[in-house]
Amino acid sequence: MNEKIQHVLISGLLRLLASLPYRWVARAGHALGSLLYRIPGKRKRILQTNLRLCFPEKGEQELDILGRATFQHVIRSYLERGVQWYGSAQTLLDLSTLESAIELADSYEQPTIFLGFHFAAIEAGCMYYSILHDVASLYTPMSNKAMETIAYTQRSRFGTVMLPRSASARQTLSVLKTGKPIMLAADMDFGLRDSVFVPFFGIQTCTLTAVSRLAKISGARVVPFVTEVRPDYQGYALKIFEPLQNYPSGDDKADAITTNQFLEEQIRQIPEQYYWVHRRFKRRPDAEPSVYL
Repeated sequence: MNEKIQHVLISGLLRLLASLPYRWVARAGHALGSLLYRIPGKRKRILQTNLRLCFPEKGEQELDILGRATFQHVIRSYLERGVQWYGSAQTLLDLSTLESAIELADSYEQPTIFLGFHFAAIEAGCMYYSILHDVASLYTPMSNKAMETIAYTQRSRFGTVMLPRSASARQTLSVLKTGKPIMLAADMDFGLRDSVFVPFFGIQTCTLTAVSRLAKISGARVVPFVTEVRPDYQGYALKIFEPLQNYPSGDDKADAITTNQFLEEQIRQIPEQYYWVHRRFKRRPDAEPSVYL
């Protein structure tokens, strides 16, 4: 199927989902996630491996319940891209709440890096914030060209400046110097370059150092944020925290530990909403064998 036809089909489906009541779409995603969890597959194996590694204190029944709930949130998040990418600004405003520990403005005296994490509602939080304030976003281009075109266009529809992760440091710094904050997520395994192995749920994990380096070069504060899925299909809650203390510290490894500890603390509050379906422990230190079969 060529890219043009894919684009028409995918965008058409997302527009259809955006036209339906949010609760219908959320419930459908929940039900579909339950169904798909019953089917053996690669993502389910990755999910179960991650949960066993990170929650060794839980029994198999507890892990199965958590795994099913995670799959429900993941599949829901895919369907909810419809309202997030094609729903009106007012719809997103109505679905979202905001709790911020810092004063928000369109620009800041000190450069600001908003540090996000791959919870199920991260996309909703970023889209919601972009309605309220000017922002730039670092993103990883998708391998599917049709999806990449759609994602880029719709993520920037409220004015977000989209910067690929391959953007030069000079380009990223120039955006920060204008007073425009940058949103990014750094909790995936992007390779050994600019990464260190530090604990995450007690497991040595390949963790990016790019955030602390960018903060050091730019003089930016690093402000974590988490977007939760609200209960009873009510929408989303964007939570913006105080800037990370003593960050950057001048020690890349210490800074990576700081971000992992913060993320672990947030995950323990809503473990079912984290994207456990990605291979967070893909690369192993000292030639250790892969944890994924």
